[in-house]
Amino acid sequence: MKNKMVFLLVLLFLFSFSVDSMAAPLPLPSLELGIQEAESPQDVAFSLQLLAILTILSLAPAILILMTSFTRIIVVLSFVRHALATQQMPPNQVLIGLALFLTFFIMAPVWNEINQNALQPYLN
Repeated sequence: MKNKMVFLLVLLFLFSFSVDSMAAPLPLPSLELGIQEAESPQDVAFSLQLLAILTILSLAPAILILMTSFTRIIVVLSFVRHALATQQMPPNQVLIGLALFLTFFIMAPVWNEINQNALQPYLN
């Protein structure tokens, strides 16, 4: 008897909603991709800058590993961890974070020189 009452209450609850109260379907956004003729040289420069930024962002991990001191720093920190006889302390995430910070600190003068001598003349 109790199961029948619960079943009837659930049915009554489910069928009490009208069709009008249901959520309307969400509109789908549209996306258009196209190539248009540039109206000014600034449009071309912006397109080239965007292409360069996307290329650098996609290749950033490889650039970081191959062209900076990151690899040497992480190897040295790993040797120090093993020399202290701590197998997993500090964790790898902490070592990589510390190596990233030290890499940015060490490479800052190089990046400033690249910016002044290569990037800024190109953008001007």
